[in-house]
Amino acid sequence: MNRNKARDSRPSKDYKNLKQFVVKQQCELLEFLLMTFKDQSRNSVKSLLGSHRVSIDGAPVTQFNFKLFPGDTVIISNSPIRKKTRSNLPIIYEDNDIIVINKPSKLLSVPSDNEKGSTAFRMVNDYLQQKDKHNRAFIVHRLDEDTSGVLMFAKNDKMARALTDGDNWNNLVKKRGYYAIVEGTLKNKEGTIRSYLKKNSQNMMYSSKKKGDGQLAITDYKVIKENQKYTFVDVDIKTGRKNQIRVHFGDLGHFIIGDDKYGEPSNPIKRLGLHAYELDIIHPFTGKSMKFKAPIPSEFSNLFK
Repeated sequence: MNRNKARDSRPSKDYKNLKQFVVKQQCELLEFLLMTFKDQSRNSVKSLLGSHRVSIDGAPVTQFNFKLFPGDTVIISNSPIRKKTRSNLPIIYEDNDIIVINKPSKLLSVPSDNEKGSTAFRMVNDYLQQKDKHNRAFIVHRLDEDTSGVLMFAKNDKMARALTDGDNWNNLVKKRGYYAIVEGTLKNKEGTIRSYLKKNSQNMMYSSKKKGDGQLAITDYKVIKENQKYTFVDVDIKTGRKNQIRVHFGDLGHFIIGDDKYGEPSNPIKRLGLHAYELDIIHPFTGKSMKFKAPIPSEFSNLFK
């Protein structure tokens, strides 16, 4: 993983002077580009692909008949966007419908307004297209940039829709297990945190105790280990709200280490102390229970030796 992580930790210089277009209906890439750039010749539009300036949500694509689906973002750059070889992607599981990886900390799951190329989505796409240029990944959920652990992508539109349409994801997922390291020692060694989460004008989440004043968030936790400075906690979230775990432990006055977004805790392991160690899900087509796990990061364990 180190080689890929090093490559993707640098700012993306390829994505300059971007033009972005959201796909509204299923079609092929060349068809979409011709409709988008009606004032340009067919050869001029085709040259965008030949010069490696087109990407789908940050993942470069060159084939004319690449299938697009509603919600895809086609990005045009003024400079070439080159594919990268992915020889050591941290794959936990892969079949014809899904691929699950152990996402490193400090890597975005999906593109953001400020970063298009350095993402887990891009890495998985590069890997899949090494096998077949028509392969692609579909986003079904995400982890915070600084959170490591189990991250799943669909490999076809049928599976993506089965996982995400309506409230399917929450109905199919049976466990979302995290390891968290928080400052101090918790008075209650296990419990449930409930609140309603809202977003403020700075795009930060905060808790409200008033019913209906935001989205209900439920976090179960149990202390595993503790020392004089820190507590190692097993967390099971019952709802998947943005920054839920980080806000809830902040509400208790025990911020997750390294979380300078919601507090000013110490940072002894030089990263956020949050790791998604388990995802249990029911396969939408077979009904089979599937369990995916990512090992405890060594820096977590070393802190409690």
